[in-house]
Amino acid sequence: MDGFLRERGQGVENGTRLRLRVAAEFAQISCFAYSFKYLATLFAQDLSVAAALQPNDMKTARAVDGPRGPEQDWLSIMAGKTVIGLARFFSGYTVRWVDCQPETCQRVYFANHTSHLDAVVLWSALPPEIRNLTRPVAAKDYWAKSRFKRLLARSFNAMLIDRKEIKVHQSPVDLMIREIGDTYSLIVFPEGSRSDDGKLNEFKSGIYHLAKKRPDLELVPVYMENLNRILPKGEVVPIPLLSSIHIGAPIWLEAGEPKADFLVRARNAVAALKQENEE
Repeated sequence: MDGFLRERGQGVENGTRLRLRVAAEFAQISCFAYSFKYLATLFAQDLSVAAALQPNDMKTARAVDGPRGPEQDWLSIMAGKTVIGLARFFSGYTVRWVDCQPETCQRVYFANHTSHLDAVVLWSALPPEIRNLTRPVAAKDYWAKSRFKRLLARSFNAMLIDRKEIKVHQSPVDLMIREIGDTYSLIVFPEGSRSDDGKLNEFKSGIYHLAKKRPDLELVPVYMENLNRILPKGEVVPIPLLSSIHIGAPIWLEAGEPKADFLVRARNAVAALKQENEE
């Protein structure tokens, strides 16, 4: 009798688990269907606007939109608007500026890195007048893999860096400095690669060399929370969840400051935002 009840209990438990899994999968499919419908609606709207514009009117459209990054074709511009909408939909982000004001001066926004969505979401979350003058630094080996990814990279003005073939006379830092000139800002991820467990890893030296060669740039720490759950490492389809972005007070490289000390101080600036978010 005890064995029968035990088997019956296990059957009920297994059935409950199955129903919960089916319900979760159905909710996920419904969410994806809604997101694709949302994407189609946005893209249709963008195409209707583009169709109404003559080639000579595209410059006018860009002027109305405000200053933009490097020259983009109309498809990249429309894709960028769609990317912004989808980033808001999937991440549901809230932005908090802590002892820092949104400014169009040249800056380097440096953030923790847990997801391929980090660059897109942070770029999308900036005010339009700042976003149009900000270029996320992204890995070429990921964002240049296909035509679709290359289109997405162009849509958010990404600066693609080759991490595998670094030339002696054209380092990634030199490329960044040349590309931003005296106009654009950057979004960088000093950890170099995405964190597997969401913890803040040690910073690579790139941000130090960038600060040393361009000491006039404001270095703005950013902590992004929950992006690793929206698009975890190894996954290709995002799950809509809420997230938050904390943008802190700018720092600069101090005169004579050793590289190791600066990297620790920069990492601590991001860690402080994380701790504040958890309290």
